[in-house]
Amino acid sequence: MSFTRKLAQAWSDSGSLLTVGLDPDPSRFPAELRGRDDRIFDFCRAIADTTAPYACAFKPQIAYFAARRAEDQLEALCRHIKDKHPGIALVLDAKRGDIGSTAEQYAVEAFERYGADAVTVNPYMGSDSIEPYFAWPDRGVIVLCRTSNPGGSDLQFLETDGEPLYLRVAGLVADKWNRHGQCGLVVGATFPAELAAVRARIGNDMPLLVPGIGAQGGDVQATVEAGCNAAGTGMMINSSRAILYASSGDDWREAAASAARDTRDAINGFRPPPTR
Repeated sequence: MSFTRKLAQAWSDSGSLLTVGLDPDPSRFPAELRGRDDRIFDFCRAIADTTAPYACAFKPQIAYFAARRAEDQLEALCRHIKDKHPGIALVLDAKRGDIGSTAEQYAVEAFERYGADAVTVNPYMGSDSIEPYFAWPDRGVIVLCRTSNPGGSDLQFLETDGEPLYLRVAGLVADKWNRHGQCGLVVGATFPAELAAVRARIGNDMPLLVPGIGAQGGDVQATVEAGCNAAGTGMMINSSRAILYASSGDDWREAAASAARDTRDAINGFRPPPTR
């Protein structure tokens, strides 16, 4: 099953647009996990298991694992998610972007080592740095477009032939790179006007990975109204820290589940009915 079909099925089965970001920071772990060799895996596995009923996707951020030499725990986590929650999309947040020969190795890393359904990539080096990922036509390639961080405006708002660079990227992906129907875009919830502009530029079919609600302060209503497609889907709306660290006490699992459920419900409260 292709990534886009799997994601569409996940939206339908879960009734959710929520993506749970897995950004493990051991300094914020509950006391019961401290000092354990596999604490990163144990924490993320518990979060995945308790939030799965409310999510369409999980998004582990590779830097949080690699910085602590925990790539083996990331591999174990990805296997666990695919084994125990096979209907939920697995997006590896790696933001890779390098020359073609190196990109080939990054694609192997994402799709073979970690078994990800999709990976985030950086388009700055152009088409030949993205092309190797298309060798896996059943996997998703999610391209950075309008990111949620304030500094994204340094480059993404530069004018190119009368339009901002982020819209040029959106058009390039929609019109040229998405020939196999496997691409998506990263567009931050912190910029709902730009989110709406991207949706208008690319149409209804391409999915958007939307970080920035929760700890980053993106408005849920504005995000949903700007980014949903005509079917009332089309987005993976990511929340990480607000769910992961909803509690540091003994109730951390239950608190994460409650935060995920509340976020899903808040998103659903603003979703438009699908058009016929």
